[in-house]
Amino acid sequence: MYTQCPECLTIYRIPVDALTRAHGRARCGVCRAEFDALATLVDHLPAEPVGKLERHAAGPLPILDVPAMRPKDGQHDLFAPDEEDDVAPAPTFVHPPATRPRGNRLLGYVNLLLLVGLLAQATYASRGWWMNEPRLRPWLDAACLRLDCRLPARADLGQIALVSRDVRPHPSQGGALIISATMLNRAAFTQPYPIVEITLSDLDEKLVAMRRVAPQDYLVDARALARGLAPNATATIDLEVQDPGRNAVAFEFKFR
Repeated sequence: MYTQCPECLTIYRIPVDALTRAHGRARCGVCRAEFDALATLVDHLPAEPVGKLERHAAGPLPILDVPAMRPKDGQHDLFAPDEEDDVAPAPTFVHPPATRPRGNRLLGYVNLLLLVGLLAQATYASRGWWMNEPRLRPWLDAACLRLDCRLPARADLGQIALVSRDVRPHPSQGGALIISATMLNRAAFTQPYPIVEITLSDLDEKLVAMRRVAPQDYLVDARALARGLAPNATATIDLEVQDPGRNAVAFEFKFR
């Protein structure tokens, strides 16, 4: 069948099933106007030249008196509820919903426990970084205060400076050296005394001797060791070591 757009006068061929689905409405593909496709609907196009299709005038409602078919008596909609029942029964499924196997659920719990354990190990291995992180340390101190615990002193070796150092022959002991050094804590917090690493090298910067001295080895006062190195405080180290020989002409101090 054929219909015409009333705006741009374009004539279209339109199938009946499309008219049925759209309840007689259509949209022009040229000017995009929406119109009543039934107003100019014809079975055949008129002879050339074709201008405007004649619009059907509105008429009285037709009375349908010749039935094509009629449902058999007693036939009703299979999905309609019975008149005696207020609510239709719930549908039943042929196959019940699949349930997750218990073994898979247990495996998921095991994987979760393993993941938690792995995260705990990683946190413990990097505990030094967590405790010395400036942004996290105040929160850790506040939490430990509530839990009545004590965290190790915060350490930042970059804030410990070596302000003086000296290596000289021992005045009364042959074949021995006296190593002296003074360190300063430039941080705004108390730090634990560091491990001091002393390296002696020759003219070619080859290692001749090296020794690491723990805090308890260069501090005599146990109470000072427990208190730590206060902000802007200094500590002096005096060590007596065996002379490694004339090749040791350069020395270096490091904090660990």
